Amino acid sequence: MDREGLSLLVIAGGKSSRMGQDKRWLEYDGASMLEWLLRKAQRQDFACKYLCVERETKQLLALAQQYGFQLLADEQAGMGPLEGLRRGLSAMPTQYGLAVSCDMPFFSFSAVKPLLAELDGGEGSEAVLAETAGRRQPLAAVYHRDCARHFAQALAVGQRKIGTVLAKVRQKLIPVPRVNCFFNANTPADMQLARGRLANSRREIPLVTVSAPVSNTGKTTFIERLIPRLRACGIRVGVVKGDCHGYQVDVAGKDSWRFARAGADAVAVVSPAGYFIERRTEKRASLLAVAAKLEGVDLVLIESRNHGAMPKLSLWRGLGEPVIDAETVALFSSDLAVQAADGAVHRYAIDDMAQAEKIVCFLMGRDF
Repeated sequence: MDREGLSLLVIAGGKSSRMGQDKRWLEYDGASMLEWLLRKAQRQDFACKYLCVERETKQLLALAQQYGFQLLADEQAGMGPLEGLRRGLSAMPTQYGLAVSCDMPFFSFSAVKPLLAELDGGEGSEAVLAETAGRRQPLAAVYHRDCARHFAQALAVGQRKIGTVLAKVRQKLIPVPRVNCFFNANTPADMQLARGRLANSRREIPLVTVSAPVSNTGKTTFIERLIPRLRACGIRVGVVKGDCHGYQVDVAGKDSWRFARAGADAVAVVSPAGYFIERRTEKRASLLAVAAKLEGVDLVLIESRNHGAMPKLSLWRGLGEPVIDAETVALFSSDLAVQAADGAVHRYAIDDMAQAEKIVCFLMGRDF
């Protein structure tokens, strides 16, 4: 099915109970998260575009008009996204509508092409949903307008769960491998991950900092265990390590040692297997600047206590206080109960390397 014969429903209620604030207006790449999606939608050809919200405001109305959407307010307050879907499906003139949640910062309209192709099969599905990693996506789905009736019946008896209603309609699940495309930013910890990935999208080579409050926490061991897992995914990894104690890379008497001793500001040694460059500086060089010089890598891991950059994985093994600052996107801890209530970042066991691999792949922009 072509998008010209399809309506678009952007579902943007506004409760955001898990976020603690209205997530529609959270800043993301110079705009609100809601506007970010509307910008993407503006470039797409749909028969009609609707912005479905719980109640109309001047700000929402202006945003809808700016991007060519018709604003639809819920007719029943407090009913969640099910009412937004019902309202949008009831208003659209087309047979089918694509429903998309406003809290998916990495959503791409190209990801739903398999759903539209399914409609061309003529099997008469009332709902066609994307399924990623065994999880269905009811707010990345195509619905027939007749679903509005099912949703209305459910709401009339106090049923607000989309999944329960969908069990009663003819639905089709379409496997879509791009898991991160449907990443939902529901909590402050989710937003930290999203912003970490955004930071890397602006770099030629993505990077991830591995940090800890004190020495002997296991940063080097963590990276050593992570590298083989990333390499198994086909990722070429470079590492930059900060060391406040200085370093010595050559043996006294060798040519490179003699050149440095003679006053050379930089010395390079090239062999058939590779090369090494030593450069002396008047002050400590930026780890980011050094990371940018690495060649032939897909990712740079930076090991540093104080000189890394967003996104940062913070390690804690009972020494010092866990560091969760503005650049931290996840805490890998020996005690998951530590500071577990603030919700600022996601927390994982310090030895959970499978999760570390998953987080790093996400942060470097990989879909899996």
